[in-house]
Amino acid sequence: MFYRTAALALSLTVISCSRRPAEISGERGVSGIERLAVLRFENLGADVSTDWMGRAFSQAITRDLAGVVSVYAISFENLHSRDAAFGAQPAAAPGISAERSLALAAGANRIGYGDYAVRGGAVEARLTIEDPQTQKMVRVLTASGPANNILEAADSLARALSRDAAPYPTRNQPALEAYVKGLESANAGDRARYLEEAVTTDPDFGPPSFLLAQLKALQQDPTGARAVLDQALSRKMPALENARLSFLAARLRGDAAAVSQSLVRWSRASPNDPEVWTAIAADAMARHQYQQAAAANQKALAAQPDDVNLLNQLGYSAAYAGQFDTAMSALQRYQALRPSDANPLDSMGDVNLLLGRLREAENFYLQAVKRDRSFLNGGDYFKAAMARLMSGDVAGADVLAKQFADARAAARDPLVNFQRAEWSWISGRRREGYQQMQAFAENAANGPARPAAPEVYTQLAIWSVALGDRPRAAEMAQKASALSVPPLSNLAAIATFLAQPSAPASEWMLRADRLFPQAAQEHQRNVVLAYALLADKQFAEASKVLDPEFERTPVTTGEDLQFLLAWADLETGKRAEAAVLLRFNPIPAATGVRPLAVFEFPRLFYLRGRLAAASGNNEQAQADYKLFEKLSGDEPLMWGEEAAANQ
Repeated sequence: MFYRTAALALSLTVISCSRRPAEISGERGVSGIERLAVLRFENLGADVSTDWMGRAFSQAITRDLAGVVSVYAISFENLHSRDAAFGAQPAAAPGISAERSLALAAGANRIGYGDYAVRGGAVEARLTIEDPQTQKMVRVLTASGPANNILEAADSLARALSRDAAPYPTRNQPALEAYVKGLESANAGDRARYLEEAVTTDPDFGPPSFLLAQLKALQQDPTGARAVLDQALSRKMPALENARLSFLAARLRGDAAAVSQSLVRWSRASPNDPEVWTAIAADAMARHQYQQAAAANQKALAAQPDDVNLLNQLGYSAAYAGQFDTAMSALQRYQALRPSDANPLDSMGDVNLLLGRLREAENFYLQAVKRDRSFLNGGDYFKAAMARLMSGDVAGADVLAKQFADARAAARDPLVNFQRAEWSWISGRRREGYQQMQAFAENAANGPARPAAPEVYTQLAIWSVALGDRPRAAEMAQKASALSVPPLSNLAAIATFLAQPSAPASEWMLRADRLFPQAAQEHQRNVVLAYALLADKQFAEASKVLDPEFERTPVTTGEDLQFLLAWADLETGKRAEAAVLLRFNPIPAATGVRPLAVFEFPRLFYLRGRLAAASGNNEQAQADYKLFEKLSGDEPLMWGEEAAANQ
């Protein structure tokens, strides 16, 4: 199963950097990068009012090392992203007791423990670097400076770790104090107050502006967030702060090109930050630039080699890039780190299915079920059934589909008969599936399963559209709407939309605008419009709608827009474009057949057959046509494939 990250919809080039190496301990981890966690310093002085300095020291040293090419200084945010798993500690607790477990979980191969004391107007600080594998201290560093300018001591410690360390981006100690107090505040109101104080005290200090804008965006105040960012970006700041602020501002504006530019600059200023490389990978996946996505995931893994989410993402990005060995190696590493987890086995199944290794995919799915029968609610039985079905072995697939249905029945799933009807349809017994679904709908509408009735009638409406029976589709859609309550009402509305009479493309566009009138609904509006145009055989118009939507939609969303676009492209003479889109098999949803899957499956085999015939590979064309006909079954679709397949 692919763990998704937020897509930014942009095109990126992976950046390589060459700078002098750091000198922290004289030896590096297997990735060649020192993964250093500088924990909160402990106050050994008598004045508790200086407790805030403990976080200031760790923050300053970490930021000073951000641009060093062979060091990944683990950020406060990354370190504390694991608070839910380890339990949040008091903000002022010394890092040596409160953050060591977080550092190990973040993959640190060097841990920095610090202490300090303020005496007689001066601050004295000590930083000890530990190798957590051997639990030996490899370096002890000391520094001192005026108490009203602790950054002098902090920067000195950072430079002792690496001569490439940069100075911290403020010299204003009151601004620094307000910033770290805001950083550690659990209360959102206190956090905002401290951050605003930091920004006011030093407008050229970027980190508090970034954090304050994030906070306002999370509080549904995009106008306030943009105002903070606009003010900060009007100031002169170091490259890293400017890039991060520009990135957040571009995201809030929805400016993909500006997001792209800011991420490239961010990766140059902080070459080992897994956050930026993970974002680059997600965006490359969104733009279907799979080799770049795989390379960016590998850059992120260099900083966090044992991050199972990153290993999982590399598995998928490498598979889509055609790098099967890299994909499997990443997922096998994931499995070694989490031997009791079923997800790496499920992901291996997906990778094999994507690349046409159907029997291997089935085997991995069944291993996942064996490892954990509760994983995906038994959905890997269904995925295994789909893998077998794609091979043309309907009888073998039926056995696996029954195991899925039995698992859902044992879990008292009220939709188990709905799922059985879906299986009958998708495996080529459409007349039987339609009758099963209709019987279930009638029983559900008048019994305890009434909440499921709208979904059932919706599916009947969509199937009726696929069979070319629009009056029947309208009848089923009307029943779905009459029984519907949110969130199913949206799907019922889509079924009603598709059941409308044939019309010119301009009329379909007006209908779509009425169904989804809000600007935020643009993607939904365009996808539903594309379904309607395809069902109405208006392929050129469908291609115009689908092309930009596919370009900004990751394949991992499960919408399978690539198969819709391939259909439109092939019907409009774009064979090369269609061939690229048809390279991979669709990954089944673990919940069963998707409501609109009839538009893509088994049509993809028909489309592949047409491509094979056009290239002169008649043997492959006939094999694809035969599989399409077997899975189309006793109620063929009314979109003209049958005649072409029999030519």
